[in-house]
Amino acid sequence: MSDTPQYLSGSEIRSYFLDFFAKNQHQILPSASLVPEDPTVLLTIAGMLPFKPIFLGQQKPDYPRATTSQKCIRTNDIENVGRTARHHTFFEMLGNFSFGDYFKEQAIKWAWELSTKVFKLPPDQIVVSVFEEDDEAFEIWRDKINIPPQRIKRMGKKDNFWQAGPTGPCGPCSELYYDFHPELGDKTIDLEDDSRFIEFYNLVFMQYNQDAEGNLTPLQNKNIDTGMGLERMAQILQKVPNNYETDLIFPIIQAAADIAKIEYKKADEKTKVSLKVIGDHVRAVVHMIADGITASNTGRGYVLRRLIRRVVRHGRLIGIEGAFINQVAEVAIALSETAYPNVRQRETPIKGELDREEAAFLTTLERGEKLLSEIIAKVKKSKKKQISGVDAFKLYDTYGFPLELTQEIAEEEGLTVNVEEFDEEMKKQQDQSKAAHETIDLTVQGSLDKLAEHIHPTEFLGYTDAQSVAHVEVVLVDGKTVDSAEAGTEVQIVLNQTPFYAESGGQIGDKGYLTGETLVVRVEDVQKESAFFVHFGRVERGTITVGDSVTATIDRACRRRVQAHHTATHLLQAALKKIVDDSVSQAGSLVTFDRLRFDFNCPRPVTPEELQQIEDLINNWIAEAHEAHVSIMALEEAKAKGAVAMFGEKYGAEVRVLDVPGVSMELCGGTHVRNTAEIGLFKIMSESGVAAGIRRIEAVAGPAVLEYLNEREAVVKDLCDRFKVKPHEISDRITALQSELKSTQKQMESLQQELAIAKSDQLLSNAESVGDFKVLVAEIEGVDPNGLMTAAERLQQKLGESAVILGSIPSEGKVSLVAAFSPKVIKEKKLQAGKFIGEIAKICGGGGGGRPNLAQAGGRDSSKLKEALESAKKQLADSLK
Repeated sequence: MSDTPQYLSGSEIRSYFLDFFAKNQHQILPSASLVPEDPTVLLTIAGMLPFKPIFLGQQKPDYPRATTSQKCIRTNDIENVGRTARHHTFFEMLGNFSFGDYFKEQAIKWAWELSTKVFKLPPDQIVVSVFEEDDEAFEIWRDKINIPPQRIKRMGKKDNFWQAGPTGPCGPCSELYYDFHPELGDKTIDLEDDSRFIEFYNLVFMQYNQDAEGNLTPLQNKNIDTGMGLERMAQILQKVPNNYETDLIFPIIQAAADIAKIEYKKADEKTKVSLKVIGDHVRAVVHMIADGITASNTGRGYVLRRLIRRVVRHGRLIGIEGAFINQVAEVAIALSETAYPNVRQRETPIKGELDREEAAFLTTLERGEKLLSEIIAKVKKSKKKQISGVDAFKLYDTYGFPLELTQEIAEEEGLTVNVEEFDEEMKKQQDQSKAAHETIDLTVQGSLDKLAEHIHPTEFLGYTDAQSVAHVEVVLVDGKTVDSAEAGTEVQIVLNQTPFYAESGGQIGDKGYLTGETLVVRVEDVQKESAFFVHFGRVERGTITVGDSVTATIDRACRRRVQAHHTATHLLQAALKKIVDDSVSQAGSLVTFDRLRFDFNCPRPVTPEELQQIEDLINNWIAEAHEAHVSIMALEEAKAKGAVAMFGEKYGAEVRVLDVPGVSMELCGGTHVRNTAEIGLFKIMSESGVAAGIRRIEAVAGPAVLEYLNEREAVVKDLCDRFKVKPHEISDRITALQSELKSTQKQMESLQQELAIAKSDQLLSNAESVGDFKVLVAEIEGVDPNGLMTAAERLQQKLGESAVILGSIPSEGKVSLVAAFSPKVIKEKKLQAGKFIGEIAKICGGGGGGRPNLAQAGGRDSSKLKEALESAKKQLADSLK
């Protein structure tokens, strides 16, 4: 292995690891699913989880030694994702395992050989830790591997005793850390300093089982369970500042940055955090869906939904409007398909699930974000620091806004949420829901079931009549039968006969009126409950009483619109069969007054060219004025003639057939035009994927086309007026404006840099001498984080051996802090800019970090900036004397 290159790709690291242990008699096994067989664990969180029954002695191993690259999901540190260099939800754990075969000494020797000989890590840049009570491991590292004792650190149970969960196999562990700054020497080793050290390999000496009470019982066999973080080793070997900038994740981040038109390296820290969250979470959701997880409100389905929603949310934060996840997911799929072929094989369900969840959550965001911003403004105005649980629950209950998202946005604004009050509101709703289920006989259906023996099924006259006289059979208010209802009352009414179409077959119910001498009832919807048509409406004048005779009149304009859309749906299916594939079949539909929606089975998107052909073909059929014939015939006869059945419909012995000769023949109980010319015009609005192998077309027909085009013409006119251009010049004008905006942004950034430098030069005279060093602590007004960093670095260089701390409030409520330390400050006084500024930022309710010589931090409480700077000045004075 002497020719191993210093730089290795993620795929190469995975291969080198597995090959090394295969040559040492380990069986290479495939990654287990993210859905574990262990019912006590929600998701696969570690490489050892698939072997848990073996470690417990419940199952005999097929091999004494194994090695894997295991997909893992952990969400316990989700808030740190993107904020630190190496926290993830999805990651790959490279592992080697011994099932009662070898133990500590051999595991340690192989770990050292792999790290120093295969991956060529310099031995003097590796520090190890052991459990404080594990003398055996300490002696192996010191005496067998010859690591100096000062580079072997004993640590407590919190850090060096591993367990997969509250119960199960566990044991002491020994961890290997890579030292990025060995020049700082052995006397200052602090393994919690993640700017200097990264843990990359964990050796667990699995020798106990822990029960629910925390009792440890020795396992029958002593086992080895190790884990090397693939992403962490990639960071080390690829010499990048964090896991996210490795070839395993950065292409995903770059895809998101491209969509947002952001240059990653020039982005501010907040934007980078959002891009990292997107990169991490997209990897996670792609693999979760590939392993069969679907979004839901419980269990692992909820984990998936939450991650997708966080991706959407962070996309919005960096300026991405509309759907984008699948563009980024394609990169994640491409990166994974070699090592995990099932990801590409499951591409269709992955993209379908992401499309569906993203669309639903974008709607939720639009509804909820406005209200939440109003709530936050109200809370801040009242000088409070907490959003009430009542407001948070309203967001959740009315708008579907998740509690944790409210908490996340609140935290960005320096606020908290009253979770206890939220839980109380949730319990109230659950109690009310339970009470409602206990009185099910009060529902419309329950009441009608009781009356079924006394009234006849509703006779539908709507195929031929738009108006009819009818008798009022039943009046219901809030689901309960009543004798009468007065003006202002919401009612449900059953008639003996009706021209109103009840919602079915994808077609919505008719609108209209029930009238009498002094009575007016506006009908807004009609639903079918068993054999009864239930008219939902409101008494606008007079009183409606059981036994009354009323005139039932449908809204003819609405009926004509829905008929145009319904017949157009049939033409759409016929056109799809002709142009896309004859195997296309309906998977669902919705026919309303203002549009139609048609879902169909298709393994791929319909191309723009095909959509245009479909639209042209349908408009040709409309212009050709085909007669639409409706006939009643036996089901078998209809099938023999080639009639197509509609999705979700149940058919009796006799069926209704709509036949547009030469174009379409389908079974359908809906209402239709008599001639295709009545449709007028047909326009496709969109085509999208909604589920695995299911596509959706939304379109308009008849008068709705004019409304659709008028709306878009108004937008075009507005743009023409604003830009002073002709319609065909709009696209070029927007492109030019985008270019100008980008140029202006660059100029602004340059001006910010110049402003920072100009203001910083004025501060040189404020530097104070402390011992052999210069100290400068100051606030610079109106400078952004990048400008502040430039100013601090410039001042430190001009002052020589010095420590510079600068603060600014770049936007309302936000704090930016920067520390720049000279080499002598770091080496002689043992101060590190990253750790120092991170502690100072806590005063402002924030945090941060970075390199020993230059680091950046932020905070949420700008009122504390002066206090933070004073504290920094005092600490530097004390430390540098």
